[in-house]
Amino acid sequence: MDTNTARNNDGVLLANFEKEIWGRVPHLEGTSGKVVNATPLTDITADLRECARKEFGLNLDDRKLQVFGKFDSNLLAGSIKVRPAIHIIHDAISTGKIRSGQTVFEATSGNFGIALGQLSKLGLDVVALVSRKLQEGVFEELKNEKIRIINLDMDICPAPGMKENPNVLAARATAANIRSQLSELGFDPAVFDGASTEVQSLLAAQDIINLAKLLARIYNAFCPEQYDNTLNIDVHRTVTGAEIDQQLHEKGQSLSDYRTVCTFGTGGTSGGLSRYISEKYGKKSVHVVFPLGDQDVAGIRTKGKASGLKFYEPEQYAGQHEVDFEQARRLLKFFVDRGHDMGESSALALYAAMQMANLGVGEKFVVIVADGIQKYRKSLESVGKKQNKIQVSMQEAASNIGDYDRIIWIHTQYTPREEGIEMIAASLGVDKSKIAVPTAREVEQLLMTRQVSETINKALGSRKSLLVCMAGNTSLMAVRALAEKGIVTESLTGGINALSQGKGRQISELIRVATE
Repeated sequence: MDTNTARNNDGVLLANFEKEIWGRVPHLEGTSGKVVNATPLTDITADLRECARKEFGLNLDDRKLQVFGKFDSNLLAGSIKVRPAIHIIHDAISTGKIRSGQTVFEATSGNFGIALGQLSKLGLDVVALVSRKLQEGVFEELKNEKIRIINLDMDICPAPGMKENPNVLAARATAANIRSQLSELGFDPAVFDGASTEVQSLLAAQDIINLAKLLARIYNAFCPEQYDNTLNIDVHRTVTGAEIDQQLHEKGQSLSDYRTVCTFGTGGTSGGLSRYISEKYGKKSVHVVFPLGDQDVAGIRTKGKASGLKFYEPEQYAGQHEVDFEQARRLLKFFVDRGHDMGESSALALYAAMQMANLGVGEKFVVIVADGIQKYRKSLESVGKKQNKIQVSMQEAASNIGDYDRIIWIHTQYTPREEGIEMIAASLGVDKSKIAVPTAREVEQLLMTRQVSETINKALGSRKSLLVCMAGNTSLMAVRALAEKGIVTESLTGGINALSQGKGRQISELIRVATE
């Protein structure tokens, strides 16, 4: 935005923003239309051919292949998300929507929140609403950027509200948990209480996108609304697309001749690049990639979860591809070992391009490398290595129940009723006296600070314990936290939710909201 047109803005904040941040990211220079501070567009054709041959047994030597990686992992804050984050915040400061001292609330799968962390340099606080599904490395980067975190202990990622079968019990528990966290961050809980009905309604629908907007409204803060803000698309239409094309023209080529491949997070990248190519060349050449429906890839939607988002626009794409992330992980390790800084979503996109080339669906590709490997190194290190089992099914646990000293309930919001304890015991074939139930606060302490309370420490067996929770996610997080302390535990896949299915029992009959 031309700052000469700004109105009612915070002049000092705007000047500092442009000095400290704006000049360090790709942007259009004046009226020339030239993009400055471009990220690398790197020829990775040779490495892709070698990877295809060595890892997957594919011979692409007979293809007139040309593959460029657009390495946005080189950006400030390490990901492509800094583009829309900075674009949105610059507009908000310029137009007076945000001023010095305000707080920014946003729902994020990680990278957008990390990008917003740049605002701490300007004295703006950022509060990110995240799910415990985030990888440990993503949490660490959020903390490193001085992001204040509200941790939603629900097995969800930012997604549009799912209206079917709303879980009122879970909503009430999560609302209480959020209230507690807001209070600890210094926000007046009485303000939250005034909107509690609306909060619980949004949580029942698992709609944390609109929850972030609500919290921003009631606390007089700002929400970037990345999932709905058209500036998310605009920055890729006006800058990213022009930037790639500019770099290809310098090589005597044109983006018109290439298929652009990217994964789907919010839809901003695919939407903006699709518009740029359509407006300039009158064609569709953007291919959007998703993991398989049962796979979790950091910050990336499955096709099913993307379909409800505002910026999911299949009519704009040249193709949509669902690919196996377990195969893409092999490609990721290959490229990282060769010094390429790319993360999980980038490997997914590059794997799709490799398969398209193998099937003869194009030979020229630009693959968006959305972020780097640092956040995912621990996960990558497991590729090709034999790992200690950390999750077990009910059948496995019951068959080997003698391996466990104790069965431990582990959750930050719920505790089992007597009926729940009895069902866990009966399902696993143990006496209910073998089941321990630490307080919700002790579990929260374990997950957030990695400190093992005296109660949990006493509950843990000398050999191995089985951890059980609502659906398996919290207990899995606890297993990993305990593993850092050298404590061996396993998580029951699906938790009490899986145990109750087939027994005609409602979850509400088996658990209660934790009161401490």
